[in-house]
Amino acid sequence: MTELDAPARYRLTQYAHGGGCACKIPPGELESMVADLRAVADPTLLVGLDHGDDAAAVRIGSAPDGTPGGHAVMSTADFFTPVVDDAYDWGRIAAANALSDVYAMGARPVLAVNLLCWPRDLLPLELAREVLRGGLDVGVLAGCPVAGGHSVDDPEPKYGMAVTGIGDPEALLRNDSGRPGTPLSLTKPLGIGVLNTRHKATGEVFPQAVAAMTELNAAASAAAREAGARCATDVTGFGLLGHLMKLARASDVSAVLDPAAVPYLDGAREALRDGHVSGGTRRNLDWVRPHCDLDGIDEDTALLLADAQTSGGLLIAGEIPGAPVVGELVPRGEHLIAVR
Repeated sequence: MTELDAPARYRLTQYAHGGGCACKIPPGELESMVADLRAVADPTLLVGLDHGDDAAAVRIGSAPDGTPGGHAVMSTADFFTPVVDDAYDWGRIAAANALSDVYAMGARPVLAVNLLCWPRDLLPLELAREVLRGGLDVGVLAGCPVAGGHSVDDPEPKYGMAVTGIGDPEALLRNDSGRPGTPLSLTKPLGIGVLNTRHKATGEVFPQAVAAMTELNAAASAAAREAGARCATDVTGFGLLGHLMKLARASDVSAVLDPAAVPYLDGAREALRDGHVSGGTRRNLDWVRPHCDLDGIDEDTALLLADAQTSGGLLIAGEIPGAPVVGELVPRGEHLIAVR
């Protein structure tokens, strides 16, 4: 029997203090940390540090007559600790999550490199190979070559990718382009965080969560572009409320969210009921609460709306076929978000 024939011996989630995007630095702390950082002004930089968008973007080239044109080149990096125990699935999830930053900007990923941290004295390298195989398979599915990368010996396993994408500089999806009167569509159900937290605690596998996390946001991104959308973000570690708050703040608008319209994965409410809530989710809710009117919902619903997602869907300002409308953008009011 090989080491890989005994997966129960290696529950990857037990080798890390957190899981998936729930292990991010808390959003309030992160904003304070980078508040005084300013890059050198560059006229080719289309999207930079200002609003914490999903990826950076720079304009390359111009139209033949010298007017603005050319291409927008995207750059992003995303990696995290194990969110599931299965090494191959973790690789697929982390790769889909990293590619999502490019899709969220309305662009196409064209190159990815691996980022791997591995406790080589604790976990066999065969498991690391399974993680990389999962990432490679998702790259093939996305039509994005995965070419090399970087690895380090680390006390905790971590995996992800740095991704380069390309798009139309005049048609980027940005988090600062929201306009009042625009509906908000959500392309994946919530509940990934609480199901992953239950998985980490009990070992129970939730295929519906794995399926959601490994689904590429390519089709959602294409649908947004076809619908003429100009504003979007993906929903990951800061939860729906956190990412919507950043979008509303960047766009100088407010948002009204209909909690009854928000879809959830099967088992999410039961996981919440049984106490499987990550610390990241609770920190998300603490961060957004002063800027939100949450009087119309109970605490459990608020926690689900703040649930730290890993490889979640796109939140798009616009109506997208097949995606529920969960709210709308309105003129800036007292609160950035009103849930009612």
